[in-house]
Amino acid sequence: MLGRFWCWFRRPNAVIGQGLLLLMGVVAGIIFWGGFNTAMEATNTMDFCTSCHEMRDTVYQEYQTSVHFKNASGVRATCSDCHVPHAWGPKMVRKIQASNELLHKFLGSIDTKEKFEAKRLELATHVWAKMKATDSRECRNCHSFEAMSFEHQRQRSREKMEPVANGTNLSEGSTCIDCHKGIAHKLPKIERDD
Repeated sequence: MLGRFWCWFRRPNAVIGQGLLLLMGVVAGIIFWGGFNTAMEATNTMDFCTSCHEMRDTVYQEYQTSVHFKNASGVRATCSDCHVPHAWGPKMVRKIQASNELLHKFLGSIDTKEKFEAKRLELATHVWAKMKATDSRECRNCHSFEAMSFEHQRQRSREKMEPVANGTNLSEGSTCIDCHKGIAHKLPKIERDD
């Protein structure tokens, strides 16, 4: 069967066969890309993120009490808005890194509230470091200094944000996450020397 196909393919009228083969490859590529992209977007949904009890019973509960879940403007940031880059390349890198999280799901590393709380500082520190390294890129996808109405902010917030927006009084390398840790999730307990 394959031998006959190959002989037919090599005949003088093979241009038609090659065109048909090329067309089949293009169609297969489109179907693959569509399926791949659909799967990537499905993993960015709130339902997917909260499908395991480790997330649903801990950080999702905290998130529901945050301003990112419910606010006066009615705009909601979902898990992927803060934890997955929007640009395709960084998104693919993040999805590959997430495979480590799936491994720990199967290993049961944080499958109880006690285990989760014991690792909360480590997990949070890892997320904060990523946000710091990208200059809080995911925050800036939704928040911009140009769109801020400083006159409607509380006085202390305005005193801190307005100089940063103007590029003055900004610590070297300072970014959103430096001041806004715990905005959507409970801060981890940190042991302090007394």
